[in-house]
Amino acid sequence: MALLRQTFKSCNLTTRFIHGNRSRGYVTSSDRPRMPECEFEFEGYDGKHYDQTRTLHEEKLSPSLSPYYSRPLLATQGRMQWIWDQNGKRYLDLFAGIVTVSVGHCHPKVNEAAQKQMGKLWHTTAIYMTPPIYEFTEKLVATMPGDLKVCILANSGSEANDMALMLARIHTGAFDAISLRNAYHGAGPYTIGLTAHGTWKHSYANGFGIHHAMNPDPYRGVWGGSHCRDSPVQVDRTCSCAEGHCMAEDEYIGQLEEVLNYSVPPKIAAFFAESIQGVGGSVQFPKGYLKRAFELVRSRGGLCISDEVQTGFGRMGSHMWGFQTHDVIPDIVTMAKGIGNGFPMAALVTTPAIAQALKGVLHFNTFSGNPVACAVGSSVLDVMEEEKTQQRCADIGTYFLEELGKVRDQYDVVGDVRGKGLMMGIELVANKATRDPLLGPDFVKIFDEIKDLGVLVGRGGYYGNVLRIKPPMCITVDDVNFAVSVFRRAFQSYQDRQA
Repeated sequence: MALLRQTFKSCNLTTRFIHGNRSRGYVTSSDRPRMPECEFEFEGYDGKHYDQTRTLHEEKLSPSLSPYYSRPLLATQGRMQWIWDQNGKRYLDLFAGIVTVSVGHCHPKVNEAAQKQMGKLWHTTAIYMTPPIYEFTEKLVATMPGDLKVCILANSGSEANDMALMLARIHTGAFDAISLRNAYHGAGPYTIGLTAHGTWKHSYANGFGIHHAMNPDPYRGVWGGSHCRDSPVQVDRTCSCAEGHCMAEDEYIGQLEEVLNYSVPPKIAAFFAESIQGVGGSVQFPKGYLKRAFELVRSRGGLCISDEVQTGFGRMGSHMWGFQTHDVIPDIVTMAKGIGNGFPMAALVTTPAIAQALKGVLHFNTFSGNPVACAVGSSVLDVMEEEKTQQRCADIGTYFLEELGKVRDQYDVVGDVRGKGLMMGIELVANKATRDPLLGPDFVKIFDEIKDLGVLVGRGGYYGNVLRIKPPMCITVDDVNFAVSVFRRAFQSYQDRQA
């Protein structure tokens, strides 16, 4: 953090927010949470007017790109955990560009690596050898356990998962694959079939040979309770599990066996799982489920594929990779998002034996392995090690979850708090006893108020009622305390409206 202090000027945030290009702060008053100070200045904005920008968005971009909030945010600048709008209002970013800004917006070391490489060589594709690709892949595979030593680069998580499914089918000679309901693995031609969220599916042929098993969700699922999750905060409902044994795990494994017995051939190609479901609303599985699922799949000849697009790179705190929290080693690991701190890149890591399935046929991507992307990825790994971001996720994430657990106990609108490290979710409900999701204007009002108070969070889950919290891994305890105060204020406002 000394580097940050040297790089950016300190800003005095006791000043009131003023609409204008040189404003530095954010209005505070006696009845609203006070935002922590920062070390960066808003540099001003001289682009198109807000209303012009919104019109361009509606007329020139895909109608599927629906921005958050009743009055969408126009983000014009970012530094570490902070984002500024066109007027200089500052926000604490707890969503990190959908779990993508891993070490901080415009991190100086990452910026420097990109600029340095851009001055040397932008692009050649894989037709030539370039040093950045080997420097990066060597560092990346060194973080992997077991025989996961071969890296195939890509441009997005969807592409990495698409490649993983293709590779599994070629290697095994089988075709059928299984993913979990409520999972999100991308929206490409292959991956939209793996994604088991009807809200993401259009009416075109997809998912041929892909089957969805019951989602092992201790909160919304049929089974699960107060001892099932690897989280500082457990489900707030009675658990019938015996000491040291999870009954919910047994039941959900039984459902996976049903799929294997009745829906697929004797040999399958692959099983896909996230370590914690991201788009699905930060859903955690019962402890032990994924390990037994991997054993079952391998007994049927299938490869086990861990989607670490959102859960990787130390975000879970206790381990570098989310699958390690389940005591498993996959056959293929896919990753993206935090790999480049926002720079578009992705990767797949597998074993030498599985990678051999690609031999004999040409396959490469024009932009994968781009020298600038690889220089950025290499720098991101260096920053994670130097700034001990994994340990920060463990320490600050645990504190954050414990504080949010207190919020859940205080407000009826909060049905569940869950997660591990800095990968967490708050599920809002209309009825705590029945777990009916909070929908429509009631949810939107809370979502908008959290933003208006200076905190940006994501939205997920099938019903869109989960506040997704996955910040840059540089947030502080002061940031957490501010965010918790904002959540309390927004939930109290909702409670007051219901009275």
